[in-house]
Amino acid sequence: MSGLLDKLLRRRAEQPACAAVVAAAGSASRMEGVDKILAPMGQWPVLLHTLKALENSDLIREIVVVTREDLIVPVSVLCRDAALAKVTNIVVGGANRCQSVLNGIREVREDVQLIAIQDGARPLVTTQIIDEAILRARECGAAAPAVPVKDTVKQARDAMVIRTPDRRELFAVQTPQVFQADLIRGALGKAMADGAELTDDCSAVERLGFPVALTQGSYENIKITTPVDLALGEAILNWRESR
Repeated sequence: MSGLLDKLLRRRAEQPACAAVVAAAGSASRMEGVDKILAPMGQWPVLLHTLKALENSDLIREIVVVTREDLIVPVSVLCRDAALAKVTNIVVGGANRCQSVLNGIREVREDVQLIAIQDGARPLVTTQIIDEAILRARECGAAAPAVPVKDTVKQARDAMVIRTPDRRELFAVQTPQVFQADLIRGALGKAMADGAELTDDCSAVERLGFPVALTQGSYENIKITTPVDLALGEAILNWRESR
C-alpha cells in the first residue's frame, strides 16, 4: 500500500504547476450587438464552456479570468453559480491584449511554473488539447495547439496578390498558448514597452527569438468572433452529442 501511495505522490509531484489566464475582455465588435462570451451556446454561455474545460484539467491549478469592467459582476455570478472551484480571481482587462493578459498574470500564484493563456471565446477546446500543450511547454518552454491551414492563402497589398505562401508550411494557431511563467511575463512586458501590436501571445516570445512548439489542435476548436461562428459552435456541440 505504501508503495502505491509513494507512486501516486511522485506522479503528482511530477505534474507541472500551471495557472490559466482566460482572456475575455474583448469588445465583441463583430457580434452585431451580442456579447459573445455571455451568448448562449447549447446549455451554457460561451465563457462557461471554456472555463469548464480548464476546470476539468488535472494540470490546471488555478484560473484567472480577465474581462471588461462592465462584465465583472455577470462573470462573477456565472462562475459562482457554476461552482468553479479553480477560478481564483476575475480582473479588469486593459487597452489591448498584452495589457489584459498581463493584468491576469499578475494575479496568479508566484510558484506556478507554467501559464496557459486561453481565449474566453474558444468554448470548444478540450481537456486533451489543454493538457498536451501544457506538457509540451514543460519540455520546451512554449507551446500552442495548431491545425494545418486548409485554404490556399494569398498575401496581398492594395487588393493585389503579391505572394502565395506554401500551404504545407502554414498553420492556424489556437489556444491555450502555454509558456514558462517567467518567459511570458518578460516577453509581454517587453512587447508593451516596445508598443508592439500582437494578435496572440506566441508572438511576444517569438519577438525575443524564442521557439514555440506546436501541438495537435482541432478544427472544432474555433473562436467565436461573428454570429456565424456562434451558429457553427452550436452545430459542433450537437454533432459531438450525436457521436
